[in-house]
Amino acid sequence: MRKVFIFGYPGDMGGANTECWHTVKLWRKYGIDVHLVPTWGIDSKWKRKLDEIGCVTHQTAVEQIDEIPDLEGSITIGFCNRKYIEIAPKLRQRRCKIVWVNCMTFLFDHEKHFFEEHGPVDAMVYQSSFQQTELERDLKRYGYHPQSGHLIHGAFDTEAWSFRPTPHVSGETFTVGRVARPDRDKWSSNTWKIYEAIPYSKRRALMLGVNYNTVIKLGPLPIWADCLKPMAIPVQQYYACLHCLLPINGGARENWPRTGLEAMACGVPIVTQNQWGWQEMILHGETGFLGNDDAELAYYAAKLAYDENLRMQIAESARQRLVNELTNPELLWKAWNELFDSMPS
Repeated sequence: MRKVFIFGYPGDMGGANTECWHTVKLWRKYGIDVHLVPTWGIDSKWKRKLDEIGCVTHQTAVEQIDEIPDLEGSITIGFCNRKYIEIAPKLRQRRCKIVWVNCMTFLFDHEKHFFEEHGPVDAMVYQSSFQQTELERDLKRYGYHPQSGHLIHGAFDTEAWSFRPTPHVSGETFTVGRVARPDRDKWSSNTWKIYEAIPYSKRRALMLGVNYNTVIKLGPLPIWADCLKPMAIPVQQYYACLHCLLPINGGARENWPRTGLEAMACGVPIVTQNQWGWQEMILHGETGFLGNDDAELAYYAAKLAYDENLRMQIAESARQRLVNELTNPELLWKAWNELFDSMPS
């Protein structure tokens, strides 16, 4: 049985933390012996969930990797985890393979420092072609070889999400929203302007993941909008309140946004910017809408508000493509298995 060590731990918030959990479930389904080395403490709830699917949690301080059994020469992986990159030189001394999942569309300073001092990792994992193009351009200066790059969409267990589109009657309140971590680059100062421009009088906005900093970025709260703090309600409950997901970024370029996967799984049609990883996730007019400017974003949201048949058709097509293509476990496992096979013993 192939053994893989993850440095890090799943969590309730953040793309990397949730992707870690879904990836672990995928690997266990196909017989991988998964070991986790927490880098920021152990959450008892997540440990129970990992125990239930047969994973091993090592309660060893990450700085004491010499005490971790069977680590020598193993495959190790980090999901956008700075601590993992910091200890990667020690892992290399133990002949471990370094597999790095950068969830961003740029390189952090700690990544650059590692690459400058120690060269490229053994394998880079990209969740979208957009991300791969952006990062490989910057990685060339560090001796990176394209054959070590692997395009693997983020694992996502659709069975854990109920497909229950919330019905909408034309003329009644139409709820649009955005869910994201409270990073100001995730939120656009243009949000209320775009939402207000939706040519549908009974629109309502419901945001999840807003804190003091993001309130400053968004500006004064309109009377037709409500903002909830991070994890104020379960995310599936949040999606059940929406008729349309309308995410607008304020600086960050989306790689492979998990909120898009979640919305499609639940039956919430997406209207978003015609940029970045969104272009690979959404088929315009079939599984969602991609707007080229603010006016188009507002127009497509209203189009869904006025045409319930179209909205339901979009929701069903998006869920079907999600299951058959974007998060198909057999396709994802094939890609991961090829990566593991590429690791020299």
